Amino acid sequence: MLEAERARTRERIAALRRDHAAILDGMALTSTDDEHDPEGQTTAVDRSRTEALLAGAEQHLVDLDAAEQRLEDGSYDICEVCARPIPRARLEVRPTARTCVDHAA
Repeated sequence: MLEAERARTRERIAALRRDHAAILDGMALTSTDDEHDPEGQTTAVDRSRTEALLAGAEQHLVDLDAAEQRLEDGSYDICEVCARPIPRARLEVRPTARTCVDHAA
């Protein structure tokens, strides 16, 4: 379960990096004056959005590594708050979950 999620996340990161590079390449070919360039604000928004998505995907990879560590030490399916088991259905939907549904933020 974790390995498949890790592979999907790595693919997502690679795609986002390609998108980000394409946006930066496009920005290099256009005016640097975002305020007066009709495409400038759209490009800036696209760049910011892609950077945020990339940061989120990279954090998800870190969370997957932490989940792998919990799997190895036997605490993967144990809620960090109440120490009760985390239901398998929750872990299938959210493999990086550290808490049961009752204690989810």
